[in-house]
Amino acid sequence: MINLILFGPPGSGKGTQAAMLVERYGLLHISTGDLFRYELSNDTPLGIEARGYMQKGELVPDSVTIGMLRNKVKANPDVPGYIFDGFPRNIIQSEALDALLEETEQAVSALLMLEVSDEEIVKRIVGRGATSGRADDLDESIIRNRIEVYKKETTPVFDYYDRLGKAKKIQGVGAIEAIFGRLCAEIDHING
Repeated sequence: MINLILFGPPGSGKGTQAAMLVERYGLLHISTGDLFRYELSNDTPLGIEARGYMQKGELVPDSVTIGMLRNKVKANPDVPGYIFDGFPRNIIQSEALDALLEETEQAVSALLMLEVSDEEIVKRIVGRGATSGRADDLDESIIRNRIEVYKKETTPVFDYYDRLGKAKKIQGVGAIEAIFGRLCAEIDHING
């Protein structure tokens, strides 16, 4: 099985690349944003619990997010692997993901981080904002803050998997197909 963590700052192209990787390798793309939307809209027990925290303006505890992830993994045991997108975001979540996969005698194969400069990220997100209509995608100060939050919160996750010999930086600038080729070369190398 191939179990990938697709990593990168907002606007780095994770969603685009994940869709292409799903097509090529048959992996299940698990986005925490999608998980939350599903659980909330279907009023599942975890969705109801998450909503309670969100309505109070609190962060949803890791245990709830991990529960949602566990449900998704257990509901799809026959896929050739997973792409985790937006998870893990901290060391506790990294350890929980490792433990979850261990339950089914699996492990994270690699964390692949799309490396994109701050200036390129700002350019991409502002461009996306021009068509998406999202106000936060048009405000450069908000975008730069999101980049800083990403760096502060997620650098320890990269370091965690790097210590395990599983983290790799992939150049995330250039043609979409060229970036995809770099990701596939790394996955094919891992998959041996």
